[in-house]
Amino acid sequence: MIDLTRGERESDLAGRVEAFIRETVIPYEGDPRIGQHGPSDDLAHELKGHAREAGLLSPHVGEAFGGLGLCHREIATVFRAAGYSMLGPIALNIMAPDEGNMALLEKVANREQQERFLRPLAAGKTRSAFLMTEPDGGAGSDPSMMKTVARQDGNHWVISGRKAFITGADGAALGIIMAKTEEGATLFLADLPDPAVVTERVLDTIDRTMPGGHAVIAINDLRLSADSILGEVGQGFKYAQVRLAPARLTHCMRWWGAAKRAHDIAVDYACKRHAFGKPLIDHEGVGFMLADNEIDLKQAELTIDWCAWVLDNAGHGGGTPESSLAKVSVSEALYRVADRCVQILGGTGVSDDTPVHQIFRDIRAFRIYDGPSEVHRWSMAKRIKREARAH
Repeated sequence: MIDLTRGERESDLAGRVEAFIRETVIPYEGDPRIGQHGPSDDLAHELKGHAREAGLLSPHVGEAFGGLGLCHREIATVFRAAGYSMLGPIALNIMAPDEGNMALLEKVANREQQERFLRPLAAGKTRSAFLMTEPDGGAGSDPSMMKTVARQDGNHWVISGRKAFITGADGAALGIIMAKTEEGATLFLADLPDPAVVTERVLDTIDRTMPGGHAVIAINDLRLSADSILGEVGQGFKYAQVRLAPARLTHCMRWWGAAKRAHDIAVDYACKRHAFGKPLIDHEGVGFMLADNEIDLKQAELTIDWCAWVLDNAGHGGGTPESSLAKVSVSEALYRVADRCVQILGGTGVSDDTPVHQIFRDIRAFRIYDGPSEVHRWSMAKRIKREARAH
């Protein structure tokens, strides 16, 4: 039996985060420091300072690193509440890629690496990037196509290659780099900036919520000592799943909050705006869209909570099929919600007068990153075939 009852700590945290987002974070949404490539580091540090004062910074990490040591069910509740503003996850220091990188470092890094990289990251003093995806026919949804190479040179490793769509790389203090070695894919920890790691360009994309944007990176003979290896040589794909499977679910949590915000704005608009002699909400075309929103939001919420329960209780890391199922169903449901909200708001929905159009743009991007829906469906179909043959 799956118990979805909220505990006292979970309920208290939800209330605190909701109040913090409404009273402290939302007033920043018109800040000019939010640019094409996301909020500036100056704005991010200011927001994190407020969360630190409120005792809400990095709640997902263990108490040893200043967090609250939340279970995944509690994380789901807190992240959904934080996502009600697109600046909320930045303020609480739970935005991608840092949140997933912190989780990976807690699970895989040794104590020295944790003190060097995880502690300042959890304290909100630094940012990080996860360098896996590549251009030019390299690794993407198929990581086995990895072209970036790490070759051993005595007690050092020399890494060369190119990476693309690297979130937060511009301005990051830590890069977790995946490269191909003779033993297989391996993860390396690199201090940034480094002259050997060059930002070729920061891409202009439809989303703009993650500090540093998404960059194309050239790695030109980056020299790292052997103690820069994260975990074991050749285990990079396994560690990537340790990070990516739960991170797909935390994306769902954050964007659920954003979709709920868009829905609330659309409801308020539909109740106040009149056309043809009555409020918009009294027209079936609008009222039914809002009803469908509630259906999608509730189904997405239950999917998130179920997957969080699996992560807390099943002990297998929440990989396929749970993370794939959640990523597809939730991302597409939330996209439908945001799309309807734009439609209900009409001309206002495509303007900067509300955050709805930007929520729509960011949620559209969510259907691609951390694996597009088609790749996850393909993965699930392969599992279905294996299970059918087994019977």
